[in-house]
Amino acid sequence: KISSLLSQKIINTMKSEKLEPTNDQIVAGLIISSFAVVRRCRHRGTGVEYAGKFIKKRRSKSSRRGVTREDIEREVDILKEIQHPNIITLHDVFENKAEVILILELVAGGELFDFLAEKESLSEEEATQFLKQILDGVSYLHTKHIAHFDLKPENIMLLNRSVPHPRIKIIDFGLAHKIDFGNDFKNIFGTPEFVAPEVVNYEPLGLEADMWSVGVITYILLSGASPFLGDNKQETLANVSAVDYTFDEEFFSNTSVLAKDFIAKLLVKDPKKRMTIQDSFQHPWIKPKDTQQALSRKESAVNMEKFKKFAARRKWKVSVFYHDTVSESFHTPAHWKTCSSNSSSHLPRYDI
Repeated sequence: KISSLLSQKIINTMKSEKLEPTNDQIVAGLIISSFAVVRRCRHRGTGVEYAGKFIKKRRSKSSRRGVTREDIEREVDILKEIQHPNIITLHDVFENKAEVILILELVAGGELFDFLAEKESLSEEEATQFLKQILDGVSYLHTKHIAHFDLKPENIMLLNRSVPHPRIKIIDFGLAHKIDFGNDFKNIFGTPEFVAPEVVNYEPLGLEADMWSVGVITYILLSGASPFLGDNKQETLANVSAVDYTFDEEFFSNTSVLAKDFIAKLLVKDPKKRMTIQDSFQHPWIKPKDTQQALSRKESAVNMEKFKKFAARRKWKVSVFYHDTVSESFHTPAHWKTCSSNSSSHLPRYDI
């Protein structure tokens, strides 16, 4: 099927050196699983740099190693359908005996959370400017009936952090699905801290699951605390299922009522009562209705002390809570891997 999506391109097995990560070798912080690795590559004709996502194919139905052809085709189908300023772009697809290689837009600005953690202060008004970009990307997906199902800080990147107004890019569509409203879709996948209760409880899934994840991301951004994180994965999932969270004064002392209301309308157990992407744009925290609401947002601030600590823990302490998933057959913890710029390759038209 991939050959029907794009012209078939068979390549030799990659000959590349796998290196331990250093700051200048990690490809813009792109997330890697044990079944995929992202390497920086350059088009030989144009010199334009891209990100090559090398996905290990599952060799047999009985194997649990690698990604099934069905899952790879679904990711490619979805990436081919979407074109939005706040979503990563697919440029090409190659295949060899062991891998499928997606040639993607190079998102080189790192994670949004890492960028924000470098700031000395951040008002809620400034925070909403970044959040609106996330909402714009999610809105585009939802108009096409596409659910991302893996929205989390690691998948919210910046195209270029050096410009005055960095553009957000939503990445990693490995779990994304096109929602058929006539058929129930159930699955156990995602990252425990960010999955919706309907995932944990194996109930029908829809676009609403993404809105829950937006609520968790917003909660963390404003407070530096993760609302459902427990001492282990099971406790985290139990907290999610019970919607067991609070706005602790230690973390939310300078948070506006509007911001907390925005989060509360997203962290609702019943998906049908959860705020939709359309409603989120009209919420007064995102779109103030009067000067008092606008002033409240301007005078309230992110808890930068706690947020910096949260970002530091994520960066330096590799934890199953941040890299493990609900389903062990999906993304499992793995070391970063990349290729040096002069390593040899037989990828047509691209230097790795």
